[in-house]
Amino acid sequence: MMKQNQMNFALDRRAILLGGAAISLLPTAAFALEPTIAHVTSPRVLGKDDAPIKVVELFSMTCPHCASFHNNTFPNVKTRLIDTGMVRFEMQPFPLDQIALRGHALARALPKNKYFPMISMLLKDIDRWARNPDPLAALSQMARLAGMSAADFDAVMGNRPLLEAIVEMRQKAYKSWEIQSTPSFVVNDKTIISGDLSYEDFAAKINATDA
Repeated sequence: MMKQNQMNFALDRRAILLGGAAISLLPTAAFALEPTIAHVTSPRVLGKDDAPIKVVELFSMTCPHCASFHNNTFPNVKTRLIDTGMVRFEMQPFPLDQIALRGHALARALPKNKYFPMISMLLKDIDRWARNPDPLAALSQMARLAGMSAADFDAVMGNRPLLEAIVEMRQKAYKSWEIQSTPSFVVNDKTIISGDLSYEDFAAKINATDA
């Protein structure tokens, strides 16, 4: 199942940087972008900092298994584990290709309160934009649903330091945890579980790890 996502996990930043109607979940009012490196690389977290179980998800915006997990399993993870104070859940980018990189860049350039709604929208409509013959044009349309102007979108897509910062996050995760597939979940900074897990399997696996 993971075959297409087990390719080129040690790609250098150059390999990723080069080359190549949705349901609106977000208000469309305009906003000020914060595309600084500090903003883009700062944590995107749900849950309490003192939660006993800390999970970091490594995911790619164009990964169908990541989309399936978030569309089918994550709603239960949020209501039953995160909202109850059991799990602190952080999402980190692990782009597998340049289109995924652009999707991560879009989401991370937004104000933080728009990050998770944008991720949800992009993964729910992954076929509409990621499989589109012109994925950047389709991604631009999704950005406009969030209130991002075409000019701001183009500026983010052309911001090489921002893109390189996201690739560096990917490389750091690869070196630290030897990630081999997406989605992968690092539990309490030492145990790796992977795959498009059901809620029952996910909950069992994270509870089986040593705190």
